[in-house]
Amino acid sequence: MKRVYRIPVFWLVFLLLFPAVVKGKGSNNGWGIGVILGEPTGISLKLWTGGTTAFDAAAAWSFRNQDKLHLHLDYLVHNYKLIKVESGKLPVYYGIGGRVKFEDDTRVGVRIPVGLCYQFANHPIDIFLEVVPVLDVAPETHFDVNASIGARYFFN
Repeated sequence: MKRVYRIPVFWLVFLLLFPAVVKGKGSNNGWGIGVILGEPTGISLKLWTGGTTAFDAAAAWSFRNQDKLHLHLDYLVHNYKLIKVESGKLPVYYGIGGRVKFEDDTRVGVRIPVGLCYQFANHPIDIFLEVVPVLDVAPETHFDVNASIGARYFFN
């Protein structure tokens, strides 16, 4: 895929995903938008679908190869009972999802995110840290690990 097509593909996918997130209303914290830094680095979206479940998506670039677009969508489950904090909440989360990484040979893979997400008590903001094993299944099988930190602002 030539570089000329990557920018329109990014905006097309972003514009297709964003309205679905905006229309949704989660029962926990609504939807949020923010940044994800690390591998990958870009825009992060999260939509709560229940008290402990959410969809998480990103449109980002590879930290290792900055001209490589990375899109992912994960389904997450949050466990609020493992870690107790005095203020706010600190759930451990885990899930499964998929990613597409646009390279010379576009990669398609399965993601298994595991992370921590601090939710402030009096502010609609979260901060997260995650490690994500990735198994690319096309065009060939390849194992990798992504790691990132980020923050999002939530709209209810």
